[in-house]
Amino acid sequence: MGNRLTQIATRTGDSGTTGLGDGQRVDKDHLRICAMGDVDELNSEIGVLITEDIPKSVAVEFRDIFSAIQHDLFDLGGELCIPNYTLLKEEQVAQLDIWLKKYNAILPRLEEFILPGGTRAAAQAHVCRTVCRRAERSIVKLGRHEPIHDTPRQYVNRLSDLLFVLARVLNKEAGGSDVLWHHKKDPEGS
Repeated sequence: MGNRLTQIATRTGDSGTTGLGDGQRVDKDHLRICAMGDVDELNSEIGVLITEDIPKSVAVEFRDIFSAIQHDLFDLGGELCIPNYTLLKEEQVAQLDIWLKKYNAILPRLEEFILPGGTRAAAQAHVCRTVCRRAERSIVKLGRHEPIHDTPRQYVNRLSDLLFVLARVLNKEAGGSDVLWHHKKDPEGS
C-alpha cells in the first residue's frame, strides 16, 4: 500500500489536487476522490452509530458488527485510493449476506414502506444507509469512467440493505416498531 501519513498539514493540496495511493495527483473533485470521500463519510457516520444507545440484547454483537464494517470500509477506501488495486475481498461481502439473513429472519414481514426513525440508534442507522447509497452511486459512476473491481460495488449495495435491516432490529430490540409510512389515498381513487 502507499505511504502512510506522518504529517497532516503538508500544503500539497492547496492547489486543489491530492495524491492517490500510487503517487499520482488528481483534482480533489475527481470521481475517485468523491467516491473515497463518500466512503469516509459513511465510516464516520457508523462511528456515530456505535456511540448511540444500543439495546442491551444486541449491543455487544452490533458494536462488533459495526466495528468490522468500519474496518471493511477502510479497506474499501484503500482499494479506491489505488487504481487497479484489490483490498476488499469477496468474503467480506459474503459476511454481510450472513448478517442480512440472520437479522432479517427475526423481523416481521414488511407490509408497508417505513420511515427513518424510531430510536436515535435506528435513525442513525438510516442515516448510515442513505450515505451508503450515495457512496454506492459514486462508486458506480467511477466504474463508468475507470475500471474498478466488482467487490466495492457489491459491498456497498449489500451494506445499505444490512443497515436498513439493522435499523429495524434496533427499533424492535428497544421495544418499539417500525415507523410506517401512512400514504394518504385519494378517496375517489385517482
